[in-house]
Amino acid sequence: MATPDFVLDLRAKIGTAPLWLSGVTAVVIRDEEILLVRRADNGNWTPVTGIIDPGEQPAVAAMREVLEEADVTATAERLVLVNVTGMSVYANGDQSRYLDLVFRLRWDSGTPSPADGENTEARWFPLHAMPPMSDDMLQRIAAAVENAPEAKFLT
Repeated sequence: MATPDFVLDLRAKIGTAPLWLSGVTAVVIRDEEILLVRRADNGNWTPVTGIIDPGEQPAVAAMREVLEEADVTATAERLVLVNVTGMSVYANGDQSRYLDLVFRLRWDSGTPSPADGENTEARWFPLHAMPPMSDDMLQRIAAAVENAPEAKFLT
């Protein structure tokens, strides 16, 4: 599912004006590997990301997104980073900024595949041989790999 219904309902009222949304980044780690997906919209490799549904617990959203996007079951272990993203402007003109909660997840089961059409590929990469990614995504991954007992808060 690309855009949640509640966002479409809001867009019907506000058009393309900037929208503040809550999101998750799910960094799934299996031994010395990381689960990455190749986004269908821009071809970039990233950890699984998604929007938190109204009333949904953030850790549950992270686990749901991993299952929906990569067909993998994973358990959220900890919140590792709280971040506010830059403004995203989509091809249709919609503008959004996200409060992004980055979770470290432990792989439980499943073989990665692009399950819902949001991605063209899903696979494991060795932590030392990841594909090129934005500094923002690398920062999210680094926080999960570090696995500090407390979350980082960017200032």
